[in-house]
Amino acid sequence: MGRTAFVFPGQGSQEVGMLADLLGEHSLVADTFTEASEALGYDLRALVSGGPEEKLIQTEFTQPAILTSSIAIWRLFVDAASPTPCIVAGHSLGEYSALVAAGVLTFADAVRLVQKRGQFMQTAVPVGEGSMAAILGLEDDQVIGICDEISTDTGIVQAANFNAPGQLVIAGHAGAVNLAIVACQDAGARRAMALPVSAPFHSALMKPAALNLSAELDKVAFNAPQIRVIQNVDAEFHEDPDKIRQNLVDQMDSAVLWTDTIRRILLEGVTETIECGPGKVLAGLAKRIDKSVKTMAANSVPTVASTIEALA
Repeated sequence: MGRTAFVFPGQGSQEVGMLADLLGEHSLVADTFTEASEALGYDLRALVSGGPEEKLIQTEFTQPAILTSSIAIWRLFVDAASPTPCIVAGHSLGEYSALVAAGVLTFADAVRLVQKRGQFMQTAVPVGEGSMAAILGLEDDQVIGICDEISTDTGIVQAANFNAPGQLVIAGHAGAVNLAIVACQDAGARRAMALPVSAPFHSALMKPAALNLSAELDKVAFNAPQIRVIQNVDAEFHEDPDKIRQNLVDQMDSAVLWTDTIRRILLEGVTETIECGPGKVLAGLAKRIDKSVKTMAANSVPTVASTIEALA
């Protein structure tokens, strides 16, 4: 193995029954869910294991579920005395998992914060007024230009996630997003489709949520990172706890610069990324960003075991 970065997934990787084999095999995983449940005041393991799905996909429940799953897997690597990665990063919500792994936030604080974050994001915009869409097959500058042409003071649409070259997500007022979908199709997009999400995340419409989150973040202690952390808002490394805190606020209504994040990681000499959490979305994106990077997704008993063995 070469220089390794751990990356943590965001919302969208959840499903009822995720981590079922890990929960059954490793008491450390079960204990992590118990710790989260005590912090949240409800049985998170029962929700993740048995649903109902319509509750798990509500963002205030999804976010603690993803974070807890990711940290449970991370703790298996720590428990196995695996080499510490040189860098950690997370996609949107996943940035909180990265900050826990780096020692910036305690797990209990983080799981409560992301529950609040989910609530603030959901209530910032009335249901139906905002939406998001995936645009595939256009250059980033083309999509940005289309959004700029369509946006007005009362109809905002903007780039929200730069996930990989030719793979961008837009967000904003539902009417403006729909206009942008048609315009992107006319411009030759391979696909331009609305996403089944409940709010326009990472857009200017999240400003009320950012203000509410800022007040919650001010109540929580932030420590200097013990592992280098790169953040979404600028794809740069940060060490100052106050700056890291402010970047979490700014992340709410700013685009996730994931393509730049992976490229920045590779400039540091990283040769492989390990996706630590449910699903394998980030492993796929890393390959689209740079085919030379080796990727591994640790999300089950066999994949965690094989990754730990490869790191040994």
